[in-house]
Amino acid sequence: MRERSFKQVDVFSAHPTLGNPVAVVLEAEGLSDADMAAFARWTNLSETTFVLPPTCPQADYRLRIFTPSGELPFAGHPTLGSCHAWCEAGGSPRTSARIVQECEIGLVTIREQDGGLAFAAPELRRSGPLTEADRLQIMTSLGIPDELIVDMQWVDSGPGWIGVQLTHADHVLGLAPDFRAMAGYKVGVIGLRDNSDTAAEVRAFAPSLGTGEDPVTGSLNAGLAQWLVGNGTLPSRYVAAQGTCLGRAGRICVEQVGETIWVGGDTVTTIDGVVSL
Repeated sequence: MRERSFKQVDVFSAHPTLGNPVAVVLEAEGLSDADMAAFARWTNLSETTFVLPPTCPQADYRLRIFTPSGELPFAGHPTLGSCHAWCEAGGSPRTSARIVQECEIGLVTIREQDGGLAFAAPELRRSGPLTEADRLQIMTSLGIPDELIVDMQWVDSGPGWIGVQLTHADHVLGLAPDFRAMAGYKVGVIGLRDNSDTAAEVRAFAPSLGTGEDPVTGSLNAGLAQWLVGNGTLPSRYVAAQGTCLGRAGRICVEQVGETIWVGGDTVTTIDGVVSL
């Protein structure tokens, strides 16, 4: 056991406690898989990350991402929060214009965007329509009739998200899902707004990860953007709101540049110190 630098970073908000926190253990060399999993269970946040030296010469650092129930190949808000912590702790990228994170899905590029950080959305591992059985179970778990659903697609960049577009943001805010019926599905729901500073309202339900509803979710928004910017439903640059029903005020800034979708927002350190692990 040794003392290691530790930060807790609020992501997708410039104001502490209004975004989604991630616990970041810097200098994580020497920790076993069991050590990491146990600490993630202890923090009981949606994600806890561990920063390690890269194994790929193009990367600036390597990141492992754990939920209370297991490891993820990629997640969005931990990517931004961990990059913020790494930079704040003195990390220096190999290329000044970009930071490259190595994680299980491969290399993820991060850049500065509108005063915050943004990651390049990884290619979807799974996309396209659901089976009718999956669709019916999602409808049942959300407690909504078919006429409120515009479309439903896989939008999975690693965590396993299914995207559901409802007819309006108000229907998203009114959801009271049955997590038992949702079982192992991870369901992200989006509804568009009219005449607002945010283009859409998003909610993320992941009972299998032990979190129920996730406050603000980068990987889900990356998948939703690839789907809905790709088919013309959303513009190439927009802001989505998430976390409203949990008392948060998450703001996810999405921008398409060429073929790349960038997903970003503000990040702020709320806890800075050391942890004995």
